[in-house]
Amino acid sequence: MAPSRQNQAPPYAKDEKVLCFHGDLMYEAKIIEVSVKPGQKPEDAQYRIHYKGWKASWDDWVSQDRIRKFTEDNKQLASQLQAQARMRTQGPKGSKKGVKTNGSEMSSARGSEERAAGSSSFGGRGPRRGRDYELESEDVFHARPSIKLIIPDILKALLVDDWENITKNNQLVPLPHPHPVSDILSDYSEYEATRRPAGSSHVDILDETLQGLKEYFNKSLGRILLYRFERAQYAEVYKKWQQPEDPQFHGKSACETYGPEHLMRLLVSLPELIAQTNMDQQSVNRLREELVKFCSWLSKHTTEYFVSHYESPPQDYIQKAKD
Repeated sequence: MAPSRQNQAPPYAKDEKVLCFHGDLMYEAKIIEVSVKPGQKPEDAQYRIHYKGWKASWDDWVSQDRIRKFTEDNKQLASQLQAQARMRTQGPKGSKKGVKTNGSEMSSARGSEERAAGSSSFGGRGPRRGRDYELESEDVFHARPSIKLIIPDILKALLVDDWENITKNNQLVPLPHPHPVSDILSDYSEYEATRRPAGSSHVDILDETLQGLKEYFNKSLGRILLYRFERAQYAEVYKKWQQPEDPQFHGKSACETYGPEHLMRLLVSLPELIAQTNMDQQSVNRLREELVKFCSWLSKHTTEYFVSHYESPPQDYIQKAKD
């Protein structure tokens, strides 16, 4: 007879070397304690993590979805995420592809086709390393803006898939999206509002947050949320928004045309964007709580909202996009 799930060992063990997500980056760590409460499933265990090279005061309790096995593939992914984060902070000077920095071609480092999924540095209070895991000085680290936003693992994986589909496979998200951002935010509003006292400030905060996401998305899509390969598609869509003879697009906004794939790019960019505002800490904390709730809800509805297949454009589009 197979052992019951409750009698099985947790997937990670004490003293095991692992990689651990902090924000949207991964760092080398060691499991120093494993906690499984009576009646708890093995996959619900909590792990006390010690980040290599940092004081014990930085030790953290995390769940299984924050941890990855210490394999060559996962080390490569960790290095890639860190390298892309450095590219973002360096801006155009760090790019080796000769991407134009004027006009709409590249209004931020995220305009490059080398933008990796989840590449924005969350600036969370946690260790950061380069490709060779060299440590950044704590003084420099503490001087960075700090807004921590945890993205569920399944959404990070979708971001990586999105990046590969577009930048490696030369594919595009089909537009108009069958589940545009406006519909997703509306569905979430209906779901979440029923869980808050009617007419309360909590409902007002929810409405303000979702309205803010719409405005940020509409204003930032063409500026910082597109890969280079998508810009020709965006130019075509932008024209269709102005053409009355095309009812699928006419009069619509970015929120009504693009879907969760592009919304996720905004969400991983928000910590950096928020750090550049004059929001007070209380407002930032409240916004972060709302975004964490939304991301958690979205992670449970990925099969419903995200497209399962990207479209392959004709060869003339591919040539135009690369010129």
